[in-house]
Amino acid sequence: MSQRPDLRQRRAVLEHEWSHWVPRLSVPGTRPGDSAALRHEVTESWARSLGSVDPGRDSAPVTDGGPVHQRWTSSPLYRPVSGLAGELHSIAEDAGFVTAVTDESGTILWTCGGPTMRRKAERVNFAPGGRWDEQAMGTNALSLALRTGRPSSVFSAEHLVSALHGWVCYCAPVHGPDGRVLGVLDLSTTWDRSHPLAMSTVRTLVSTIEARLSTEHDRPGQPSRTSRLRLTCLGAERAAQESPGGRRLPLRPRQLEILTLLALEPDGYSPERLRAALYGDRPVTASTFKAEISHLRRALGGGIAPRRYALTIPVSCDAADVLRALEQGDTETALRRYGGPLLPRSEAPGIEEWRTRIEVAVRGAVLASTRPDHALRYGERAPYDAEIHEHALRLLAPEDTRRAIAAGRLTTALRD
Repeated sequence: MSQRPDLRQRRAVLEHEWSHWVPRLSVPGTRPGDSAALRHEVTESWARSLGSVDPGRDSAPVTDGGPVHQRWTSSPLYRPVSGLAGELHSIAEDAGFVTAVTDESGTILWTCGGPTMRRKAERVNFAPGGRWDEQAMGTNALSLALRTGRPSSVFSAEHLVSALHGWVCYCAPVHGPDGRVLGVLDLSTTWDRSHPLAMSTVRTLVSTIEARLSTEHDRPGQPSRTSRLRLTCLGAERAAQESPGGRRLPLRPRQLEILTLLALEPDGYSPERLRAALYGDRPVTASTFKAEISHLRRALGGGIAPRRYALTIPVSCDAADVLRALEQGDTETALRRYGGPLLPRSEAPGIEEWRTRIEVAVRGAVLASTRPDHALRYGERAPYDAEIHEHALRLLAPEDTRRAIAAGRLTTALRD
């Protein structure tokens, strides 16, 4: 990151009554000694923030609610933002920005951008789960937009927290049809890459999102924003079910593979990467690939974004549930929801990769667990895994009658 501009008289802000505070900002590119007064809305935000935020903190705090993926997929912003995912990715990657969407509390639910900028953003927890409201992170564009209900930008050392002095942020609140603020859309980058058109770009994108919120309507007989789709893909190639009601969607195996991949990667796929994940090196025509996407999009009521393929409707997936439980250290829940290998009949390279990742993660959690019932339960689905059965025997007490089950499984596994 480029050299951070410094904020003059910062300590005076902490030592004098607000009526005497006149913070001065050293602006990048100006001569030594030049300064500019902070904007009124910024100084007011500083006054509110200093009671709860340490200007020396290095990153945003994590929300108390834990992982936010489920909050994102159930957010009213999920569908319209996902419909613009391809455009948002292109803008962020081409211009060197990070794009973020928050909820009404200022918690980031979704981000996108190039790998370099995302790594920089993650250092200050400008990432899903990070809290950027004024009480948590002081003066920043997201907190100002949420408080005022108007578009806002914060440049460099206008940020209260010193760790953000290398950044410039442009954002605007997103209003629902009833006028309520649902969250904000933000474009952020390093201050030396600031662009005069960034704010107008944010305003245009927010207008598009708000228009989609206003015109969205449920299509009869198809999944909608208010009816969550339930995808079962562990253990057998079973069709996705829409909840409530349990109505099965008429999906062919290839379309179920696509839906599974998109459910496991909420940020979506470029067309080239998704095609490779489905077919590998097989000589499949572009028209065949696009036809599969089109059929799935129709079945979902238009629930796949163009350009960069991503789901634009809420989908819960048993495989994603297992991974989320493991991330939270909840082996019990992961095993309860683990129905077996991911789409076991599929030979799609992307499915095979996810299948291995999930199996390795679940097996590793079982071997790390000190509960014998975990090893016994996983052993039912892994009859030839001698190490799992040996682990169960080590954990079971000598008088535990379940030792016979583990011993029998171990004997079978070693014989074969």
